[in-house]
Formats: sequence, C-alpha cells, structure tokens
Amino acid sequence: MSVKSDRWIQEMSRKHAMIRPFSRRLIKKGISYGLSSYGYDIRVADEFKIFTNVNSEIVDPKNFSLNSFIDVKAKSVLIPPNSFALARSVEYFKIPRDVITICLGKSTYARCGIIVNVTPFEPEWEGHATLEISNTTPLPAKIYANEGLAQIVFLGADEICRVSYKDRKGKYQGQQSITLPRAK
Repeated sequence: MSVKSDRWIQEMSRKHAMIRPFSRRLIKKGISYGLSSYGYDIRVADEFKIFTNVNSEIVDPKNFSLNSFIDVKAKSVLIPPNSFALARSVEYFKIPRDVITICLGKSTYARCGIIVNVTPFEPEWEGHATLEISNTTPLPAKIYANEGLAQIVFLGADEICRVSYKDRKGKYQGQQSITLPRAK
C-alpha cells in the first residue's frame, strides 16, 4: 500500500471523475476544503439528521426508527450536547478498484470535541458519503454546511482486489442522500 499524492488525486479526478465537484486547490474560506498534499478535504452538505430523545426510541441498527432524529436543512446546525448527527458529503466519489480510502475528521472540529467517524471508502464504492458526526462535549456544537468536515486519504494497493464493493453489491453503493443504517 502507498499513500496517493495530490497529483495522482487530481489526475484520477480529471480522467475518471473520481471526485465531483473537484477543487484543484485547498480553499481556505471558512473551514478549508479541496485538494491537499496527500488527500482531499470534503465538505458537508446542508442536509442533516439530528438524533433526538424526544420520542424515547431505542437506537437499533437492525430496526432503525425514523423517530430517532429530526431532519434539518440549513447553512449551519447545532448538535446537542453529547449527541450525534448524520450528514452527507457535497462531493460524489467513484473509488478505483485498486484504491481504498480512509475518511478522517478535520483537526479544526476535533479540537472542539466534534468527532467524525473514521470510515473506509472501499474499492469501487461510489456515492455521496454519509458522515457520522459526534458532539462529545457538554455544550451545543455548531457545524457549517458547505465547508470542510473531513479529509479523505487515498491508499493504492500493490495488487487489485479479487472482490470489490461493487462486485458484492454493497448495501451503501450509489447513495445519493444521507443513508440510514442497513443491517442486511
């Protein structure tokens, strides 16, 4: 495995639409996003699902209740103390068969106690990423839409995988919006 550089990321995005929309440089307006030295900083869209306990639901990944959250579409959102939200990336991804990525939260948010779940984008996965955001603080936490939230690091394999996410018809393939848990 090797980490892929900014040149490789730019070339793959140009030739194969690996990231759409694609910013060829780091945009430092607000919380930065775009191409970095060895990764790509992605933005969070203006659609959020904020978890709530108002209905006293149990969070069950095998039987997820739509009453567990409220939908919010806004330029920014407050995540309640010690709570959680789902969002989606602005960018749409098409990961090559010989690449796996790791999605990591940005330091700016982490330093405020706001954690983005570490997750891979597997070979040949495509779609808008559903982002899991935890507010670990005892205070409300503000998230800004259309600004950077996480960084994607691209790792190139020494050989092509035998079975990709697309081959096994992964349950989160092609997602266009925030996708809830699927335990099938």
